[in-house]
Amino acid sequence: MSTLPVVVAVDGSEHSLRALDWALDAARRRGAPLRVAHVRHHVAWTPPGAPVVVPPPADDDPVLADARARVEAAGTAGAGPSAQYLALDGAPGALLPELGAEAQLLVLGSRGRGGFAGLLLGSNGMTAARDAECPVVIVPPPGREVDDLLPSEPGARVVVGLKADAPDDATLALAFTEAALRDARVQVIAAYPWPIQTWVAPGDLVLPVYDQDAVEHETRTLADGFLTAHRTRHPEVPVEVRPAPGDAAGLLVAASKDAALTVVGRHRRRLLAPARMLGSVTHAVLLHAASPVAVVPPAAAEE
Repeated sequence: MSTLPVVVAVDGSEHSLRALDWALDAARRRGAPLRVAHVRHHVAWTPPGAPVVVPPPADDDPVLADARARVEAAGTAGAGPSAQYLALDGAPGALLPELGAEAQLLVLGSRGRGGFAGLLLGSNGMTAARDAECPVVIVPPPGREVDDLLPSEPGARVVVGLKADAPDDATLALAFTEAALRDARVQVIAAYPWPIQTWVAPGDLVLPVYDQDAVEHETRTLADGFLTAHRTRHPEVPVEVRPAPGDAAGLLVAASKDAALTVVGRHRRRLLAPARMLGSVTHAVLLHAASPVAVVPPAAAEE
């Protein structure tokens, strides 16, 4: 059975070249081929009398030529993966998610050439993260500043969010796989609300008496139970469980500082919300995390 490739989208921008470097490293670690795709968005309609815009042949695509040179230069330092270069013509927002149908990972930069300079994440990256069938990794620009809410011990780590009342096995599985490939530890962020509020009547807010230590202990116990199967599959991966009070998005963004990767799940479809969605936590992490972010789709049965 052939190994699915790591697919990366390039457009010649610095953002996409950083994504290419990340994808090349990921393909090496996974022993997978690399597929480099350039989706060329040419205008199909032209005014009467105007010259028709004809895209160059794939073999003469300057963006793919630059990407090939970068991959080959990186390969001189060691054995690199086999690489395929693909030129596609059409709308990136439609074609990029389709590339994930035959991929282990789909990797993109945070913005492309067409985005406004102030955007934190381009629309194509957002669409791919929402719609692709495989995990999508968004590589941010360097130098993002985040609050140091969760100081961590030095060493390579992969951060993953765990919702204690609705764990996502696919998200945890990718986090453990990536940690094993990187000789890193998994840092599990299990957020819980604090203070806990109870509404007893319209306009009345009562702060019940809860023991925060007990809530944190219960959150840790639940998290440890959900992690048992993943620890068994990856006994070589150290695990750090961090129950913490507060907003999950803010805690994950803070934990992304100096992390190798931050892993979050995509919103599961619901009966009353059947469309694919990213979810507010995933959306915030994509916009603000300092590390690359992997967005993991739910398992097929959950979709």
